[in-house]
Amino acid sequence: MDVIRDLAQHPVSGTPHAVAIGVFDGVHRGHDEVIRATHALANTIGAKTAVVTFDPHPASLVRPETAPRLLTDLDQKLELLDAHGVDTVVVVSFDTAQASERAEDFVIRVLVEGLQTRGVVVGNDFHFGKGRGGNVELLASLGALHGFEVHGLGLISRTDGKDEPVSSTAIRRALAGGEVATAARLLGRPHEIRGLVVEGDKRGRAIGFPTANIAVPRQMAMPADAVYAAFYFRPDGSRHRAAVNIGKRPTFYQDAEHSLLEAHLIGFTGDLYGEKARVQFVSLLRSEQRFDGIDSLKAQLAIDVGRASEALERADRQAEQD
Repeated sequence: MDVIRDLAQHPVSGTPHAVAIGVFDGVHRGHDEVIRATHALANTIGAKTAVVTFDPHPASLVRPETAPRLLTDLDQKLELLDAHGVDTVVVVSFDTAQASERAEDFVIRVLVEGLQTRGVVVGNDFHFGKGRGGNVELLASLGALHGFEVHGLGLISRTDGKDEPVSSTAIRRALAGGEVATAARLLGRPHEIRGLVVEGDKRGRAIGFPTANIAVPRQMAMPADAVYAAFYFRPDGSRHRAAVNIGKRPTFYQDAEHSLLEAHLIGFTGDLYGEKARVQFVSLLRSEQRFDGIDSLKAQLAIDVGRASEALERADRQAEQD
């Protein structure tokens, strides 16, 4: 997959594309439908597939006070798009100049001149350009002038009885409630958090449950403070079952400012410091709570580890059946 960050420096000449446009935060099941439709259109018109996306998230610039936490960082987003078989991804740097670009100018610069676009697929609610002045109708009118067809797709519905579409907002809401299994159904895979293993206060090691303290960038969406069963991936690709705590550790601290993500790798001994960790959340085990002392905490941690092992074994059996 080709990743282009500046079309002016790396033009795509002589290659027509069918293009999907959007933020694609999470690359969730709704995005899957857009990408599938783009592949189908590319096959019909004899073109390659491209995704045009934005980094950072546009909301971080135009409304930073209410900008959403991200479901995927740029690296993971690109990995997921690559796994979807996309030929080209154009990463548009969303800065003040980009926010001021008219929708019509964006179409000419990126779609017509940059990608020789012959077809566009977007969601029906897609807006772009200065002041969100561009929409599906404008794209269609410009497509008629510049030789590309436009397909607006309706949002896909959830399949769990909730009367709303699959969306990044719905996934963030599920995570905020600790509903990681719901988030996984909407994403089409477990929600994943990535970060560097850093040195902590070693309290877990002192009580017999050593943990990897994972530094998570503030802009990423973490599940609610609670204890979870999760799979932990090391840089060498090895996968480990883990009991993961997200929280402020009220047994030890009364006024911790930020929640921490700590993963206890079940049955693992070794040094993880400095490694890039990937944590995939499988199920919620319990809410965070304060304990009266170390002994009661240790007893609960032993229960948590046992329940995490059982949940992850069930997840593995289910994956084999699927």
